[in-house]
Amino acid sequence: MPKLELKNLDNEVVGELELYEKVFAAKVNKSLLFAAVKHHLDSLRQGTHATKNRGLVRGGGKKPWRQKGTGRARVGSSRNPIWRHGGVAHGPQPRSYAFRLPKKMILGALRSALTEKYNGKAITVVEGFPLQSHKTKEFKKILDKLEMGKKLLIVEAGGNDNLTRASGNLAQVKLVSNREVNVYDLLNHNHILFSKMSIQKLQETLSQ
Repeated sequence: MPKLELKNLDNEVVGELELYEKVFAAKVNKSLLFAAVKHHLDSLRQGTHATKNRGLVRGGGKKPWRQKGTGRARVGSSRNPIWRHGGVAHGPQPRSYAFRLPKKMILGALRSALTEKYNGKAITVVEGFPLQSHKTKEFKKILDKLEMGKKLLIVEAGGNDNLTRASGNLAQVKLVSNREVNVYDLLNHNHILFSKMSIQKLQETLSQ
């Protein structure tokens, strides 16, 4: 059974936390991780790109020359795509890139990502974040004690205003609740810092 040391904010080991094998000792499925990351990134795309087709380009209402007798090719508008200043044929139009990923695949990808981080010794669990101040400087000292490097993802169960305000000004530090954890954030950060309550709730959800 996978286990992690339980620490306090002074980086002192105060206990041991047993983890669910189904969540932190799962088979790492690279294809599933790729699909989950693509699903997340595609859902963030605005899809506002657009080009003007021949119907949207200004002008071109008059037939350039008569249909027959000139010896030139027949043409109905100077804004057709093969002419200079004409419209764009088959250009990009506004669209949504989001697609549906089955819930079982999302949960499986989360298990794979957590197992990957656990195997890489990139997960730290603390008892909680009982911060007495919302000062960023004081919270940075705590992270230094815990030996947290750059690109840190903090997962808390929610409702901690001091933690939200203290971590908000730190570059490369992101705070999410256990309900907002996604595969992209797990893989995109070098270290994951959980509170005891948040990791317990997360693994209970993923073990179903």
